[in-house]
Amino acid sequence: MISGTVKFYNTTKVFRFIAPGDGSKDAFAHASAVERAGLSSLGEGQKISYDIEDGRDGRAAAINLKLP
Repeated sequence: MISGTVKFYNTTKVFRFIAPGDGSKDAFAHASAVERAGLSSLGEGQKISYDIEDGRDGRAAAINLKLP
């Protein structure tokens, strides 16, 4: 799992980006991934662990979200 910090959150479009702690490329986290993790929301600056998969649009997508 990768550790990172929620970098950007858009409540209107219901998506967020997570900046990995190792400085690699940001991961896109869709609301459905948050819901599947049993989380009600994510806020900017919040620490989180996650796995990566290729998203439908080619972006890195965060899945299996877990709070530390």
